[in-house]
Parts: sequence; structure tokens; C-alpha cells
Amino acid sequence: MKECVSEKIRNIVLVGRAGSGKTSLSEAILYNSGGSNRLGKIDDGSSNFDYTPEETQRMTTITSKICACEYNDTKINVIDTPGYADFRGELNSALRVANNVVIVCDSTTEVSLKSERIWKMVKSEASGKLVFVNKIDKDGSNFFKTIESAAKIFKEKVIPLQIPIGEGASFKGIIDLMNMKEESIPEALLDQAKQYREKLVEALAETDDSLIEKYLEGEKLSQDELSNALSKSIQSGLFIPAMCGSALNNTEIKLLTDIIIASMLSPVADDIVSGKKPNTDETIERKASDSDPFSALVFKTVSEPHLGELSFFRVYSGTVSSSSDVYNSTRREKERLGQIVQMQGKNKIDVNKLHAGDIGIVAKLKSTKTGDTLCDAGNLIVFSPPKFPLSIISFAIKPETRKDEDKIGTALTKLKEEDPTLSVEVDKEFGQTIISGLGELHLEVIISKLAKKFGVKVNMEKPRIPYRETIRKSAKGHTKYKKQSGGRGQYAEVYIEIKHLEIGKGFEFVNKVVGGAIPAKFISSVEKGLKQVIQKGVVAGYPVVDLSVSLYDGTFHAVDSSDIAFQIAASMAFKEAMTAANPVLTEPIMEVEVTVPSQYMGDVNGDMNSRRGRIIGIDTDGSSQTIKANVPLAELYKYATDLKSMTQGGGTYSMHFSHYEQVPAQISGKVVEETEKMKKG
Repeated sequence: MKECVSEKIRNIVLVGRAGSGKTSLSEAILYNSGGSNRLGKIDDGSSNFDYTPEETQRMTTITSKICACEYNDTKINVIDTPGYADFRGELNSALRVANNVVIVCDSTTEVSLKSERIWKMVKSEASGKLVFVNKIDKDGSNFFKTIESAAKIFKEKVIPLQIPIGEGASFKGIIDLMNMKEESIPEALLDQAKQYREKLVEALAETDDSLIEKYLEGEKLSQDELSNALSKSIQSGLFIPAMCGSALNNTEIKLLTDIIIASMLSPVADDIVSGKKPNTDETIERKASDSDPFSALVFKTVSEPHLGELSFFRVYSGTVSSSSDVYNSTRREKERLGQIVQMQGKNKIDVNKLHAGDIGIVAKLKSTKTGDTLCDAGNLIVFSPPKFPLSIISFAIKPETRKDEDKIGTALTKLKEEDPTLSVEVDKEFGQTIISGLGELHLEVIISKLAKKFGVKVNMEKPRIPYRETIRKSAKGHTKYKKQSGGRGQYAEVYIEIKHLEIGKGFEFVNKVVGGAIPAKFISSVEKGLKQVIQKGVVAGYPVVDLSVSLYDGTFHAVDSSDIAFQIAASMAFKEAMTAANPVLTEPIMEVEVTVPSQYMGDVNGDMNSRRGRIIGIDTDGSSQTIKANVPLAELYKYATDLKSMTQGGGTYSMHFSHYEQVPAQISGKVVEETEKMKKG
């Protein structure tokens, strides 16, 4: 692949809901550029993009793919992203390094609320935006209805650059409104074409005072003026142009590619890029050109069994060549680059040099991870990493065999490095390995990768809830522990009182023994015994919290008393006092924030009440509302899936731990029953 200067590069992210045809569009662009000798298709397994085992099985994009396509002396780095919200971390990383977006819409359906969430991400990150209405030759397609719904969801002006000649089975081509040739337009569509041409010209004229003046005076705008105005419109976001075609059949894709090259931003259009001086808040600027020192951001990591880790990076300033020495300013480590490659579908193409704005891949960096900055060792800078969404659903996983158990730690570490939205922790209380992600499909794919990529088979389980026990009144306990079985005996006597503490205070031990009733060396034995026994309460065997234990009296024997005797006595006295202190079960309460389209508020509120949720506030922002509520963690299992179903994919939520509350009596009984079943196996 030949070198391409910065001004001749276009970095494009394809976004849209699952099934809209993003991957088919990527295939068409790659084929038209000569990067593939056939038009790959997902349905027959010939896709150049969706080729991992998980993608082939599910016939959908799971990880973003970056493909370099050479077209009319321009390099287009196409980034095809997943449409499912479960994999939106891939979209986050792509938007961090590309300034242009093509929003792919399915012409057979209106733009849905699912796309609103995508749009919010696009609006905040991307500069150049364009809508491509796909599947225009499919039955039920409706170009005008699609762009109307897009304008409604995006809350932006969406103006066609072209309109279709027929739709569905009667689709025969498009009318190019930019290069309006009336003689080639069917008579039945001429008036409609003129109306949309007028809307387009008016919108383009608004980009420049001299153009609007010329337009208002009735003068005709030249083709060059219109083309320049289109570029300005896209780059400034005055409106979103809309085009149409069929990606699957490669219809009108070349015209779309021409517009991408002619009117969308080069990666160095923003002349200055900013970062920080390492370990400080001092801002450092780089000129986005070859002339400044080298700097780049690693935005994606993929682990391949035979190649090791592949680091995907975008060059922000300067140039870089294969076999260069660079510096990881995030981790303060030197790195040696191997052969730089770029992807053309499944194929890796060696490149010798990358210019500012280009995207490349390098294998086997020793210390570098996603979000790290690579730069010239004498000119340090650190770029902000991609922002990834927090995990919202969790499962426990259990290896099928001891062999799998030995390998699972390494496998999960590698998966976490290539997927920052995956969270992994070991629950020490229950001994469960907990994986958390953005949805059930996300975690199912992780389980599949564990098996297919690393040979680790696991079963999924429901994570156990970390219930706690506490008391509601004070009580006393007394035990005289006495044991004689030949030789030296065991003796200890303790008197304790337990009291409830405020929530969150934990455990407190108070020594009130006076007059040497118990020697100092055995006071610590009592405390040790209490700290052990509170790990399992008397209600359901969960740790006891938020209580004070006072040791106020006792006796000892000069010969038979021992450390272990006082530990046992303390334990027995505590159980006696605990039983008399009105013990109760408490549960973790999460503060949940749910954002939903207003029309689903009733369903979401009703569901929240059924989960024992307590609503603490509702905020309105345009067409959506945000509910803040306190909800028991036990009631939130698979909530991500249920919310998606209730809101047609338009709802999102986040949560964090708030506090513990007493479990209602009827629920407590069920928890005790379930715990007993677990103990019996």
C-alpha cells in the first residue's frame, strides 16, 4: 500500500443500529477500491469484515474493523462498528480517532429510538456527518419517511443530496440534486426533484454571506460554489446531507465515496491537537502535521493466538516508520515498533511509513495497552484515552474442570485488555469469579471467546448477593467454657453485651473488664474470637455488621485458661446474645439512574415498583426523562435486558452502591431458604 499524505486521508466511522447494513457498505467500498476481488457478503460467509467465529455464528458485527481503502489517490480508513448497544465500547474508541461519521439507516424502517443513543455519542465526538439511507431496493423502503424520522430523532436538519427514482422492486436509480440534469429526470418526478433541489441550494447558500446574497437576488450558484458550500456545511454541521443506495448490491456507492473524498474532513483539518505534559495538568499542543514531533494514541487492542497483541493506533502528529523506537509516555516505557500494517478486509498489508492522521497496527508491544500514548522520547505528550461506558450486568462464571480453572485468569486478563468494557473481579466472600459487561449478548460473546480462543469452558451462574446481618436491640451473652479430658483442661468464662451501631460503622470491640477479672493477654483472645464468629451470623450465615460488643466481666483459671478457650467462649457468648438481639438480614441498595424516552415512563416506573424500587427524583430533558431510584441489588439481575425490551432499546441506565437496608420479612424468609439449599448442595 502506497504512502498517503495527511490531506489525502479520510477517517470514516460507519454507525447505525444492527442490521442497517454498515458491514455491507464497508464491503462495497473495499470492493470498489480494488482491495477485494469479490463483493463479500455476511449471509454466505464470504464477509471480509465479520469473520471471527462469534460474528460468523451470530451474523453480526461484534468488534470494530479498520480497513484502509485506496480510491482516486485518497486513502479512506473505514471503521465498521457494531450496532448492538452491548458492544458500544467499540464505537467509543472509533469516534475517539475519526472525525467523520456516516450514519447508516435502513430505508425499510423508520429511524428508531435506538439510534438516538448512537446519535448523542456521534454529536459530541464527530465533526463531519452524513446520512446514508440503505436498502433502497428492498420491498417496503421509503426514503422520505426515513429521512423525516432521522431529522426527528437527531433533532437536526437532514437534507437530501439525491432522491430515488422508484423504491423497492421499482428502484431504477437516483436523481443527483447537486448536479441537477433535468433532461435525464423522469417527467413524473421533475417537480419533486426541483423542490428538493431548491431546499438543498438554499441550505448550501446559508453557509456564506456572499452566497446567500447571491441566492436571494435570484442568481444561479455555480457548481464549484455548491461543492465548496457542501464541504463547509458538512464540516461545520449546519445540516446533515442524506444519500441513498443499496450497499448489498453496490448500487450508488461510488457516488457516496466521491462525496466522502470531496466533502468530508481530512484528519488534520483541526490544525492543533492538545494533550497533557506527563503527570501534570499542563496543556501541550501539537500541530497536526508531519512537521511536528511524532505522537499517536493506541485506541484498540486485539489479542490473536499466533500473533500476540495487536495495537491499533492513530498518528496525531509527525510521521512514524516500521522498526522505529518510540516512547510510551503513559507508562514511561520505551517501545520498539515492528512491522506496521494496515488492514484490507481480512488481509494485513505491510506499510513502511505513516503520516499524521493515518491509522496503523503493530504487533507485540511489550507494555502498551488501549488508551496509551506513543510519542517521540524527546517531546513527551499524553493524550486523553477513549471513554468507555461502565458495566451494567454481571454473571458469575465457574470453570468446568480444574484445567480450565488454572487457565481462566490469564484468558480473562487478555480479554479485558482488548475489551475495556469488560470488568472482572473475584468475590472473596463467595469465591465466585464475576464478569460484568454491557448486556447479556456481550457476556455470552465473552464466554464464547473463552472457549474458542483460549480453550477455557465455563458455566454461567447468578452472582450471589452480599447480604449482611445486624441487630435491632441490645442483648447480653454469657458462656463458661469448661473442658476436662485428662491432663490439662480448658477453661474460660466471659460476659458480653452487644449493641446496634449506625449503618456503615462496622464492628467495634470495647473492653470494660476491671480489676483483672480476665488477664490482658486473654482480652485479645476474646476480640479474636469475636472477629471470627461475626463472619457468620445466626439468620442465614452472612457476616454481622454495625454492632458494638462490650466485654464487661469473666473469670479465668491459672492453669487451664488458654487463648483458644477464650476464643471459643467469646464465640459461644456472642451467638447467645445475637439470638436474643432481634437479628435481621440487610441487603445492598443501589442508586440507579434510568434514562428513557418519555413514552415509556409508565412501563419503566411500574417495573421499578415491582422491583421494590423507591423513586427519589425525575428529571426531564427534551423527549427523554431520567428516573433516579434506590433499588435492591437482588432485584436488578438482568435489568439491562428487561429495560432494553421495555423501551425498544431506547433506555439506558447506570448504578452504584448506596447503602444497606433491612430485608422485608417475607423476602428474608426466602433468602434463608435459598441459603440452606446452597449449603446442602
